[in-house]
Amino acid sequence: MARSYYNAPPMAVKPTPEYSEGSIRVLKGLEPVKQRPGMYTRTDNPLHVIQEVLDNAADESLGGYGKKIKVTLHTDGSVSIEDDGRGIPFGLHPEELAPVIELVFTRLHAGGKFDKGKGGAYSFSGGLHGVGVSVTNALAKRLEATSYREGQVATIVFENGDVTQPLESRKTVDGDRKSGTTVRAWPDAKYFESAILPMAELTHLLRSKAVLMPGVSVSLLIEKTKETQTWLYKGGLRDYLTQTLNGDPVIPLFEGDGFADGQNDNFAEGEGAAWCVAFTEDGQPVRESYVNLIPTSAGGTHESGLRDGLFTAVKNFIELHSLLPKGVKLMPEDVFARASYVLSTKVLDPQFQGQIKERLNSRDAVRLVSSFVRPALELWLNQHVEYGKKLAELAIKAAQSRQKAGQKVEKRKSSGVAVLPGKLTDCESKDIAYNEVFLVEGDSAGGSAKMGRDKENQAILPLRGKVLNTWEVDRDRLFANTEIHDISVAIGVDPHGPNDTPDLTGLRYGKVCILSDADVDGSHIQVLLLTLFFRHFPKLIEAGHVYVARPPLFRVDAPARGKKPASKAYALDDGELTAILDKLRKEGVREGAWTISRFKGLGEMNAEQLWDTTLNPDTRRLLPVALGAIDFGATEALITKLMGKGEAAARRELMELHGDSVEVDV
Repeated sequence: MARSYYNAPPMAVKPTPEYSEGSIRVLKGLEPVKQRPGMYTRTDNPLHVIQEVLDNAADESLGGYGKKIKVTLHTDGSVSIEDDGRGIPFGLHPEELAPVIELVFTRLHAGGKFDKGKGGAYSFSGGLHGVGVSVTNALAKRLEATSYREGQVATIVFENGDVTQPLESRKTVDGDRKSGTTVRAWPDAKYFESAILPMAELTHLLRSKAVLMPGVSVSLLIEKTKETQTWLYKGGLRDYLTQTLNGDPVIPLFEGDGFADGQNDNFAEGEGAAWCVAFTEDGQPVRESYVNLIPTSAGGTHESGLRDGLFTAVKNFIELHSLLPKGVKLMPEDVFARASYVLSTKVLDPQFQGQIKERLNSRDAVRLVSSFVRPALELWLNQHVEYGKKLAELAIKAAQSRQKAGQKVEKRKSSGVAVLPGKLTDCESKDIAYNEVFLVEGDSAGGSAKMGRDKENQAILPLRGKVLNTWEVDRDRLFANTEIHDISVAIGVDPHGPNDTPDLTGLRYGKVCILSDADVDGSHIQVLLLTLFFRHFPKLIEAGHVYVARPPLFRVDAPARGKKPASKAYALDDGELTAILDKLRKEGVREGAWTISRFKGLGEMNAEQLWDTTLNPDTRRLLPVALGAIDFGATEALITKLMGKGEAAARRELMELHGDSVEVDV
């Protein structure tokens, strides 16, 4: 008789925590920054929180109010930035009734940069997110701010974001500066992966500020070594690009600027750009862009404007002089691929992607920059026709190489011709032996991989979800699956069997690397891709072209010990983690003084971590896939047992025999 569940005794229900009005927590003041610092700044090191202070000093110089910026790295780990600008106001705010200098460092959305237009404190500044130095204060153990203005000097001190020494002011005396601001901050190491400032990045940042503000002196003093560096450029962008350029320019450097006047209907007065561009046949291109002196390392719409302006001008010149060979189609990348540049853009109301302002998103910036670059280059090319023809030749040669490379991967199917998949981020090199493609699990991990890779020889193909189990799929039906079609087209080889002789001349990468998470799901995707290659691309394995990348599962952050600074190490699995911890114990690190982070997936790694652990040929672990001592038949039988649809009984037997030797990651 079937059991009735209607009269069954009530099941035990685990009590849940009370959820009521009191359960909702409201983060106040600087708490959001302390809870989630990664939402507001870079957390790999404190450089960006120091840069927030530096940007404020640079904004004063950009507005014409200062001529000197001095950065000091103190022996106690603090950093101070000193400028000779107007000084932060320290009177009472008319609405908040608190000292303005206190609001600047303790309120997330307080600052002088929201007041735009004529009469505003800053016509052009580094962004309107309204966080800035308040984030620096939130993530500092201590911060001291001193402001000189209107014959007075005022000082206020914060600890962990809170005021510990209220504002004190006095009249200036002989020896005091007339005006300016000094901010000294002690970044709190607990918020950063490393408390050490990257000196190469810092000096590059300071040097670039000097380049972009001709006549402004930027200096760096390191107290420990008494070393001082000062940058003062009068030649601006041209001097900077000439010194950093790789390779000899094909034509003289193209330099110019353009800014909107009061009669411009499309842009605000003062908006525009200054640029210097060099075209080379070899060497890694140098590309740097800035918006209101903020470095935009991830580019953005202002770079798109430069690209559009250069391409349109060169294309118009080529058409005017009938230089394009028949059958060649010019693309923006053909002109832009060999361009090195420094671009400095001024935008009244810049909109950035994310709080750290690495990428400009302002849509009008494309039109703004292009509208000044295009006519200037067109005029220059037509005044220097011989140089114009050399540049045209360089672009046409690039177009011909691109089209020739593209023809290698064309693949005929019943529906016509397949071209490279749109989601493939290709590399620049055409050297097959040198090139690598990473088949990456997930779009988020694909994004980190694209940013962290070496663009010269590393391509990224993100895959969505789990790839189809192709063990029992007919070869003729493979292309019905988008992911498999994209893999085949990207690598440039058709599916084939073990006894076939496929055409490998179209192979586009010497290494085809499977890159998935270090967890169980990642292992499953890895097995599905290995199944695909073994079943339908066996000659790639035989020729040694297939690899498996090994991302780490753990990161261990160790404190400073003796003469050794704080360090981080990565572990592939529990065994390596144990070995790392044993080593730390031997070095005298106190038990539990280290921090262990577990990566749930590749998407959790930022671009730098992914490069260090998984992409960098010097530090990564890349396993070649080979049959080894097992013959093809034995491997085929084993994979059939694992992947075959009708092999459930065989798999059960396999698990019963060997299940206790497997570590389960739940």
